[in-house]
Amino acid sequence: MFANIINALSRFTLGDFIDILLVTIILYSFFRLIKDTKAYQMAIGLGIVGILYLITRLGNLVVSHWLIKIFTTYLIIAIIVLFQGEIRRFLTTIGSRSFRKPFFLISFKEKQEDVFLAVDYLASKKIGALIAIEKEISLKSYADRGIKVDALISKDILASIFFPRSPLHDGAVIIRGNKILAAGSLLPLPASHRLGEEFLTRTRHLAAIGLSQETDAAVIVVSEETGSISLATKGNLERDLDKEQLKDNLLKYLK
Repeated sequence: MFANIINALSRFTLGDFIDILLVTIILYSFFRLIKDTKAYQMAIGLGIVGILYLITRLGNLVVSHWLIKIFTTYLIIAIIVLFQGEIRRFLTTIGSRSFRKPFFLISFKEKQEDVFLAVDYLASKKIGALIAIEKEISLKSYADRGIKVDALISKDILASIFFPRSPLHDGAVIIRGNKILAAGSLLPLPASHRLGEEFLTRTRHLAAIGLSQETDAAVIVVSEETGSISLATKGNLERDLDKEQLKDNLLKYLK
């Protein structure tokens, strides 16, 4: 056994090192992407199936191995179906990575207090709001669906956009860095959610979940019915947050 290991190491080349490194990066990026989502449990289940496949093969368990082998024939299709959202987000993240992204997040921190003040004000007045903050995946396609604003973030601008008589109050505000890219933008609704029947008519909350499933954006929602504040990330919705909880959770996620 040790002789085989030594023999393999003696034939180890730079190409083998690069191959192993690439596989490690891909696996690390994928598991980092699906962490804290339902896909993580699915990935563990698929890993267990893979281990059983090896055990039944090495242990010469003919019937069990045959059954698992039949299942693995359709494994690629099952992975595409089960992880379609995560795969789409993973590929989008790769395609949209930019050296400018860290600077966008730094510039957002310069204006973050305006966002929190605006959300706190809107919540106190029970004015509905939907604010999407870009992280690594570009939100340009969603900004293009709305009205271009291209203005520095300020409490007054955000409050005026969502004022009930404003023509833009029904859509979402798209934020990149310290700027408001667009307002009145349309966001995708989720194919499925676990919010319950009371949220079936709450389009803002559903749109927030939909965008957080499609991208890595953080989406702030203010309910016009109750004035409650929610934060959607990675397809999950944290509800009934106060200003400090929103600030802590949002900055932790963007970090």
